[in-house]
Amino acid sequence: MITAEWFFGDAELKEIHAIRRAVFIEEQGVSEADEMDGTDIGAMHLLVREDGMPVATGRILIENETFTFGRIAVLKNLRGKKYGDFVMRLLIGKAFELGGNEQHLHSQTHAVKFYEKYGFKTVTDVYIEAGIPHVGMTRAGGPVLCRGE
Repeated sequence: MITAEWFFGDAELKEIHAIRRAVFIEEQGVSEADEMDGTDIGAMHLLVREDGMPVATGRILIENETFTFGRIAVLKNLRGKKYGDFVMRLLIGKAFELGGNEQHLHSQTHAVKFYEKYGFKTVTDVYIEAGIPHVGMTRAGGPVLCRGE
């Protein structure tokens, strides 16, 4: 069974951090300081589980009515099972529910096509964040009707 749970601010984030550590720190070589950047306390966190086991995560930072998605991660051995699609749909739906008709994210350049499926458009030139090429992306609107991945 696939389940999703929301956590807020300084809730217990051990399982979420374990996914992020596996994907960003161990797999992609992001430094611990860059990954655990101190902004989790101001975020809404999503944890997706399969049969009780944590498999994917993402977060929404809301600052001055700006909704920014980030830390979207699926464990490597479980990619291709549509967990990323599930995370994106839930993040977009939650942002829209809370009044965030416009959403932003910082995409690693290799993931741009994935986010474009949800209506995100590139709005910046390539820049380096945590040692990895990124672009800023934005979308406007509510829940997604397209078939994701």
